Amino acid sequence: MGENVFNRPTRLVPGAHGQKLERQTFSLSVKSGSSEGMRRDFDGDCVRIGAGPGNDLALSDATVSSAHFEIAVVERGFLVRDLGSTNGTTLNGVRIVEAYLPSEAEITAGEVRLQFKAASETVESPLSQHESCGAAVGRSPLMREIFARVERVAKTDVTVLITGETGCGKEVIAYSVYEASNRRDGPFVVVDCGAIAPTLIESELFGHEKGAFTGAVNRRLGAFERATGGTLFLDEVGELDMGLQPKLLRALERREIQRVGGTTTVVADTRIIAATNRDLRSMVARGEFREDLYYRLAVVNIAIPPLRERREDIELLVDAFLVQLGKTRSDLPAGALQRFMDHDWPGNARELKNAVERSVVLGELVAPVRTSASSAAGEDPAPSCSLQIPFKEQKAELIEKFERSYTKSLLEHHKGNVSAAARQAGIDRMSLHKLINKYQIANVRD
Repeated sequence: MGENVFNRPTRLVPGAHGQKLERQTFSLSVKSGSSEGMRRDFDGDCVRIGAGPGNDLALSDATVSSAHFEIAVVERGFLVRDLGSTNGTTLNGVRIVEAYLPSEAEITAGEVRLQFKAASETVESPLSQHESCGAAVGRSPLMREIFARVERVAKTDVTVLITGETGCGKEVIAYSVYEASNRRDGPFVVVDCGAIAPTLIESELFGHEKGAFTGAVNRRLGAFERATGGTLFLDEVGELDMGLQPKLLRALERREIQRVGGTTTVVADTRIIAATNRDLRSMVARGEFREDLYYRLAVVNIAIPPLRERREDIELLVDAFLVQLGKTRSDLPAGALQRFMDHDWPGNARELKNAVERSVVLGELVAPVRTSASSAAGEDPAPSCSLQIPFKEQKAELIEKFERSYTKSLLEHHKGNVSAAARQAGIDRMSLHKLINKYQIANVRD
């Protein structure tokens, strides 16, 4: 199998009004099973394959899981990921969890064989000429592509779904859409769908009439009505109970709601922005989220990449957080910025913000979690693996190596001070003591 058609499937190219992000396309051809002979060309940045609804390529085969695997077009290459399928995904005969694809390859989902082929055709996405969008900052092509998307959709009233890992800035992007919209003089109402009890969420969204239930002593306006003329932000929308989803769908389609216990409808003049850190498409495929509601929410989809995939944004974010604190880089301890650049940030921008605050206030440095070799190369280290050792055994071994290395590095940095180390790690002292005892680490103090 050959190399990719491009050195990298995404690259910057000049455009009439600045730079553009050029993304390589690819095709999938089904070579066996009931869908044999089917071929699809794709130009998106993430393509989902499985047997259930909501997939970009649906395979009607009993050995294929509802959400089986996906192919993401990232800066380093075409990345195929198994999505926790029952029968597994193989690449050129080798079972994988995730792997980078050559320009041509055979992927097997269950018992269905597919031929992947990178194409020479490309699609282009405009990039914003700015390194900020509202409170959001970023100079990476990925973030400037998002900023350009925000700039285009803000002036409309279309529903927007923002996806991404916890802490990556979904609410910041949602507020940026609101600030740039024609509704910026109206209210911005936030409902955290994961933080409200299922018995109360309907009343929170749609309001209730006096006497609608025990404790309803007065009429209460719900979030839809409170956001009239403005924007309603539904955070963690993937946590919504299945029983409430048809009511939300009805409100989105008809632009009207009915209070709990009420008999009349109320016009809902509000723009909807939703966000989730869950994989809604996989939830749709598994029957855990309504397909029609998903498509009604994802009229425009903005996927925010994790911070580890856009390291060129770290310095800009650090400077922004320092400004919020009324500080400058000179207030950071020596070596802090390099530590920030070398860290993998599983908690994304939120974790980085907390680390900046600790560095300024306490003089603490974030514990390194990447190898010096991978940091110098600007790449994430890939752990070695053996196909002869069962998955669970290798996973346990990797976790043990990480725990031992992280705990030792953390305590060495804090000169054995357990309290300071636990505070930086974001865990309680008892949990840290368990790791210390487990790996027999000496020279520690409370």
